[in-house]
Amino acid sequence: MKALVASLEEIDRERAASGKLYREFLRVPAMSAGLYVLAAGAADLQRPHHQDEIYYVVRGRGRFKAGAEDREVSAGSVIFVAAKEEHRFYDVMEELVLLVVFAPAES
Repeated sequence: MKALVASLEEIDRERAASGKLYREFLRVPAMSAGLYVLAAGAADLQRPHHQDEIYYVVRGRGRFKAGAEDREVSAGSVIFVAAKEEHRFYDVMEELVLLVVFAPAES
């Protein structure tokens, strides 16, 4: 894959049509990326990943906990989580739309 141009709106429509919370839209050996959406009041049931990851909050508001770090996140927040670290979004006050990047690609 040499290049990818996609709109988050289009990716979110595909995610919603699938009935899933997460829609991967990019995968190369060095990284993968997807869109993760949690409705207001939803529980984040993810488990630690084997890869480092970055979240970018596109829109919404909630709280995020990883280790001793616990803070409110909202549009524009950038979050790094090291591989295998326990982490979770909670107290989702407004639908959270999160751009997620794994490095290397999620397994």
